[in-house]
Amino acid sequence: MALTSSIKEEHPYSQLIDTLKDGDLKYFNPQKLNGAKYDKLPLAIRVILEAAIRKCDNFYVKEEDVQNILNWSEQQNVVEVPFSPGRVLLQDFTGIPAMVDLAAMRDAVAKHGLDPGLVNPVCPTDLIVDHSLQIDLSKCAIQNAPNPGGGDIQNQGPAPRPSPARPTSRRSSQCGGDKWSCSKGGCSDAPGDPGRPGPVVQQIENTPLLCPFHLQPVSEPETALKTQEMELIRNKERLQFFKWCSIAFKNVNVVPPDVGAVHQVNLEYLSRVVQESQGFIYPDSVVGTDSHATMINGLGVLGWGVGGIESEAVMLGQPLSLTLPQVVGCRLLGSINTLATSIDIVLGITKHLRQAGIAGKFVEFFGPGVSQLSVPDRTTIANMCPEYNATVSFFPVDHVTLKHFRQTNFTEEKLELLESYLKAVKLFRSYEDSSEDPQYSEVVEIDLSSITPHVSGPKRPQDRVAISVMKEDFRSCLNEKVGFKGFHISKEKQATVVPFVHTGQAYELAHGSVVIAAVISCTNNCNPSVMLTAGLLAKKAVEAGLTVKPYIRTSLAPGSGMVTTYLNTSGVLPYLSQLGFEVIGYGCATCVGNTTPLPEPVTDAIKQGDLVACGVLSGNRHFEGRLYDQVKANYLASPPIVVAYAIAGTVGIDFEKEPLGVSSEGKEVFLRDVWPTREEVHQIEQDTVISSIFTELRVRREKGNPFWNNLECPESVVFPWDPKSTYIRSPSFFNQLCKEAQPPKSIENAHALLFLGDKVTTDHISPAGSIARVSAAAKYLLSKRLTPREFNSYGARRGNDAVMTRGTFASIKLQNRFIGKPAPKTLHIPSGQTLDVFEAAERYQKDGVPLIILAGKEYGSGNSRDWAAKGPYLLGVRAVIAESFENMHRNHLVGVGIVPLQFLPGQNADSLGLSGKERFTITFPDDLSPKQQLTIKTTSGKTFSVTTLFDNEMDLAFYRHGGLLRYVARALLLDQGN
Repeated sequence: MALTSSIKEEHPYSQLIDTLKDGDLKYFNPQKLNGAKYDKLPLAIRVILEAAIRKCDNFYVKEEDVQNILNWSEQQNVVEVPFSPGRVLLQDFTGIPAMVDLAAMRDAVAKHGLDPGLVNPVCPTDLIVDHSLQIDLSKCAIQNAPNPGGGDIQNQGPAPRPSPARPTSRRSSQCGGDKWSCSKGGCSDAPGDPGRPGPVVQQIENTPLLCPFHLQPVSEPETALKTQEMELIRNKERLQFFKWCSIAFKNVNVVPPDVGAVHQVNLEYLSRVVQESQGFIYPDSVVGTDSHATMINGLGVLGWGVGGIESEAVMLGQPLSLTLPQVVGCRLLGSINTLATSIDIVLGITKHLRQAGIAGKFVEFFGPGVSQLSVPDRTTIANMCPEYNATVSFFPVDHVTLKHFRQTNFTEEKLELLESYLKAVKLFRSYEDSSEDPQYSEVVEIDLSSITPHVSGPKRPQDRVAISVMKEDFRSCLNEKVGFKGFHISKEKQATVVPFVHTGQAYELAHGSVVIAAVISCTNNCNPSVMLTAGLLAKKAVEAGLTVKPYIRTSLAPGSGMVTTYLNTSGVLPYLSQLGFEVIGYGCATCVGNTTPLPEPVTDAIKQGDLVACGVLSGNRHFEGRLYDQVKANYLASPPIVVAYAIAGTVGIDFEKEPLGVSSEGKEVFLRDVWPTREEVHQIEQDTVISSIFTELRVRREKGNPFWNNLECPESVVFPWDPKSTYIRSPSFFNQLCKEAQPPKSIENAHALLFLGDKVTTDHISPAGSIARVSAAAKYLLSKRLTPREFNSYGARRGNDAVMTRGTFASIKLQNRFIGKPAPKTLHIPSGQTLDVFEAAERYQKDGVPLIILAGKEYGSGNSRDWAAKGPYLLGVRAVIAESFENMHRNHLVGVGIVPLQFLPGQNADSLGLSGKERFTITFPDDLSPKQQLTIKTTSGKTFSVTTLFDNEMDLAFYRHGGLLRYVARALLLDQGN
């Protein structure tokens, strides 16, 4: 196995070791290899180089690999290099199959007489339980139980408290019986009248339902607690397994439910920036199975998303293999526009990078403009990688990052060590010092001053309008013909002004008058900085004597209670309320049309003048008529711009030249006079928001969840599998495991299980959605006495190989040429019967017939999914022959012991005249090598050549052992001399 126990004196690069803290800590100093070359390397490549030096054992990581990385400028995009991340990040849906595999490996080594406790992840692994929450209860749903006094309360439309819709679900059973759990014991209010429908509820398997007729209205925290409780009960079996893992395995840290989402916990709690282990210090780095793993690059921690099998490989001490990446330097210049919010900046940078054509490359930010970005800005930009197709967007640590860390979970001692180490190995940046700039594959420049604030409208979100030209653009909309941008108002009517009286005061409406202004902190507007900017603007406006006209429908709908908390803690919430932006609740409101009707004088004035009145909101939907049928023009804007337009009372304003209003002293007040500086916002964000978030997270993490704390789990070293379980099951990957690997056997007289075309995705191979009632998986679950409503999804049952194998190729959109139409079916060639794919494979396996798959281009594209390789392996598939493969899926196939074979250039199944119904024989030589050509013979007499897509000797080692898991298990048996 890999050298993991300690750094030994015979380490190939022991001469590079330096010390910190008076010799208490050691580290490898890559500068000693070649300082001139090292100084030119992008900092992201320096992280990869350090890992290669530290992990060099001349088996997994060779000295040649180290030199290739050092020579990055010549070798980029040419050579494959290994990378050993510092840790692995798992969320529960992807983490459960990995941990199930490790538990099964313990069983396998125990059968060979070894201590099963020897099986542990080599790489530190964090597993965050965060993906299982379902919305069963809401405050509204609880309050809206059927009226126990008789009859149903009909839905009366929008109101301060929505009233319930008529229940249409099944009728309930007698309250107080086996199903209902009521605080009153027996319940005379339970529906017994045949004409009275029962309540709409969702029952959890094997748990009583709460009687909805006696549930009292609860506050949001109570609702959240009830929802969390139901989540914990539903997932008790999985949680018991996770808790066993947290106790049984070394190097596994399980973050229990109710702490936070995986990417936020990674940012706020797990990020280390530098790691310490066995007396050595080194850069933190991470690979994760969560799509938001790239956010961590905003903290100067190199990380990206991988598939389940890659994550298992890293956990078990295997390095990732990657093509030495090209690194695009993104130089940020200029000063940020004073009115540009964080969202404007993030979207502006994303737009520039999307146009730069950087697919598959690393992006590293540098230049004096970087210092103007807060850490939340940086993590948001890093999270946008998929939008511009980069692998990572890396922000090296600088003084801004250190300031952020002081507000989090870093002590001053840790910060001093962090800064000393990063500066010693030149992983700390001063963005203003251009002499530190490394060499990049190419450079993209973005002038931050060119990023101007925009709104979108008046009818579609894709029609963006710069605020600086908003007044002129609205006028042009009045002139244009009716369409996406036009209202076709005649010239003589464009100056129409309609007077009206509201609450005893006289006002006027004109084209462009704002009548709805809604601040919403959902979707991309949940960035704390934009909400704080809106609050500070409100504070300055109130202090300057500005107001919002009372006829404008203003509202504030925070995306979560945390938003209300930090707005209140920072002292700005009262000022928002004073301008009319009061918290109305936590849910979709204005942007889905749930606007309280406008005052009657306002609607009368709009109708009288046929006015194009306006709504301004910070949501993400605003199609014509969506907000209110009398409001024709609607604009999406950032929260502070919504407040600004509400104060102005019109969108027909040039903020630079025209005042928002007049103060009580008669002085004109412009937007620039009340707009907070970025420094003000960042300071409050640091002092109020970030510190409170980290304090709360730390308390919740240390206190733990009461359900989790009291949850009992097995104390055994091996997991006691429950044969009745439909969620957790020991997979068969280690069946008949022997100590010595057998030479690869030729695949003789194989049948094609499937004959597929181009772009078969991992969703086609292993769907993650609901389990169809007529599927092979459904038949299995029915045999376990589950009802269809208890099937759940394939994603939730990834810990049960029996379900997942039956779900392989179960997509209703699967295009199998044997069938000729989309269906999860295939042809059992010997019998000529059309069967479920699992049933056909099961019949082949009973007859001892090996299987292959024929496919076209880009086989295995889409999301990385380990069961898209594990499933076919358990069906008996031993080879996939395709025109091309998605590389990550190719890695997965090798990782489970399936050989990926590629047709020669210009050839495919059709050009070779293959029907798919032949039998195929593939002979492997004893000296099998990477990228070797093999000959395939068919029973039809056709013979053709293919290329093995083994990239290196490690691929071959995995294949010879029947996959990664068997390889690691055998290595452990050999290490222990069994």
